[in-house]
Amino acid sequence: MITINPYLSFNGNCQEAFEFYKSVFGGEFNYVGRYKDMPSDEENPLPEEMQDLIMHIGLPIGAETVLCGSDVNEACGQKAVMDGNIELMISLGSKEEVDELWAKLSVGATITMALEVAFWGDYFGSLTDKFGTRWMLIASVE
Repeated sequence: MITINPYLSFNGNCQEAFEFYKSVFGGEFNYVGRYKDMPSDEENPLPEEMQDLIMHIGLPIGAETVLCGSDVNEACGQKAVMDGNIELMISLGSKEEVDELWAKLSVGATITMALEVAFWGDYFGSLTDKFGTRWMLIASVE
């Protein structure tokens, strides 16, 4: 069986984003590692401003799914680009579950498609949250 766990990159605000996601999804972080926790490399020392940033964080949000993330390491030439080709789709069991999660996730978000029963028959909506992550929420209305 294949399990896909979304991995989000941030430009210095991963901790803030994941505290928000924790308030949305509930649960507890299964790991929080900071760049300062990595073994030191005397030839390539980590810049002071990277020390407390998130190297890896995990938040279980379902039986098989862990939402993961990190702050990119700009010292290594990385930069998070928030307008990529990925959206995270969350399939829920009912319209009420969609409404409940939507209410939390949409705080400060840009709505790209308001919640409605879509032409194909599912209850569906999409948004970009206040951290730039794109989400789709869906439930069957049978």
